[in-house]
Amino acid sequence: MDLSNFGRNLIQSPNKMKVLGAEQIRAADRYTIKHEPIKSIDLMERAAEAFVLWFIGRYPVTSSIVVVCGTGNNGGDGLAIARILTSKGFNFQIVIVGDAKKSSKNFSINLKRANGEVPIIDFHSDLPFKSYDIVIDGIFGSGLNRPADGVPAAAIQKINEAEAEIIAIDIPSGLACDSKMGGGAIVKANTTVSFQVPKLSFLLPETGSYVNDWHVVDIGLNEKFIAETDSPYEALNPAFIRSKLEKRPKFFHKGDAGRALLVSGSLGKMGAAILASKACLKAGIGLLTVHCPKSGNSILQTTVPEAMLDLDSADNFISETKPIESYDIIGIGPGIGMHESTGDALRRYIEIAKTPMVIDADGLNILSENPEMLHRLPINSILTPHPGEFQRLAGPWSDDFERLSIQGYFSKKYNVILVLKNAHTSITSPDGQVYFNTTGNQGMATAGTGDVLTGIITALVGQGYSPLNSALLGVYVHGLSADLAKKTLTEYSITASDIINHLPKAFKVLNT
Repeated sequence: MDLSNFGRNLIQSPNKMKVLGAEQIRAADRYTIKHEPIKSIDLMERAAEAFVLWFIGRYPVTSSIVVVCGTGNNGGDGLAIARILTSKGFNFQIVIVGDAKKSSKNFSINLKRANGEVPIIDFHSDLPFKSYDIVIDGIFGSGLNRPADGVPAAAIQKINEAEAEIIAIDIPSGLACDSKMGGGAIVKANTTVSFQVPKLSFLLPETGSYVNDWHVVDIGLNEKFIAETDSPYEALNPAFIRSKLEKRPKFFHKGDAGRALLVSGSLGKMGAAILASKACLKAGIGLLTVHCPKSGNSILQTTVPEAMLDLDSADNFISETKPIESYDIIGIGPGIGMHESTGDALRRYIEIAKTPMVIDADGLNILSENPEMLHRLPINSILTPHPGEFQRLAGPWSDDFERLSIQGYFSKKYNVILVLKNAHTSITSPDGQVYFNTTGNQGMATAGTGDVLTGIITALVGQGYSPLNSALLGVYVHGLSADLAKKTLTEYSITASDIINHLPKAFKVLNT
């Protein structure tokens, strides 16, 4: 099975998929031009050809297409794309936004090349963009450093009003590459075709909503320069995940696959314990013991027969701390509730734990009400909040860029790995590195998916993966399972149990 069907089309080194800032991208352009060497106009042509290669096969040649070009280099890309696709039989119209007499050098060159090959008109407010099947946005590129206003803003508004497929070249016009742009118009693309690297704004909810589905195409920027360019941000790619997934040796037994203690469940929330337990087992743990209230005995013995139980003395909630010496990992939180005795039990587990823990759900809510416990967490423990849980832990933020900064600070301050669940789940480590997941879909927005992730990550730590690799592998395979489920169930009908059921296929995909 082709793994590129899942997540985005990612390139670069198998072990690195860096996310670079606007200045770093410009530096990579300059270095490539100087050291390949290649003329800047030829590099632009190469970028246009990469876009065309991505475009052909996805859209019918009978489509009516308009490309809206600013007078900078992003507009030059648009002119070259229109010229190349017209030569391949596509029906194009070029619309120029701005004064072509004040354009960049490469724009002027491509304008001359396109003139006579493709119809060209200047933008005016009465242009009927709604009459086109596809609108390609090439007004501004990744170097934009001010909000879009005036005539470009009017053109962006017309693009957004078009009843068409909107495709952005490199980045939606008006969107900043690596910061929040205050005010100004922004193109709302259906698809964004990014050159060489994804941008940070693609990966955050507020700004990513303008990007939507994104793809990265290789335009041949110098790989050595990119490899040596420092960036705290990386996107997970299939090759990286495969490189971390270990093959089991022939003489392998359940003890080698780890012993996990999962502390979960309370009256009315035993489903969370079931989901976390099943996911833990499907993700490969050798021996699983569940510490749950007495009321969970028959439920778990019936639904998860592979798990052993260590029953609490309380009927309906967790009130005790069980001996942990024989376990490789403790996962705690799914469905445990907020009873005072449960909080005391969590505190004691933290105090006696000698190795990293996995904490989720009500475990995180207890921590937010008892912040002094955060300082006692074992180093490299893994916390897996959703945004609301993280806000209770760390306080409010003004935008997603500030939230990402707070997340990184939180990981450093408490020496934990923090997995902030969202469309592109961000994983921060104490050393300041940030990883973004590239699998998953909207069908995961349903009850219980977080419990499943807790079970997966707990299983991976228990099997001997490092806490960081467990978090990275866990979020990737969790999303990949949902992507596989979506293929047959659609994003509307996925349940947490469906993700568990597709875990074997996800691991199979990664092992092929």
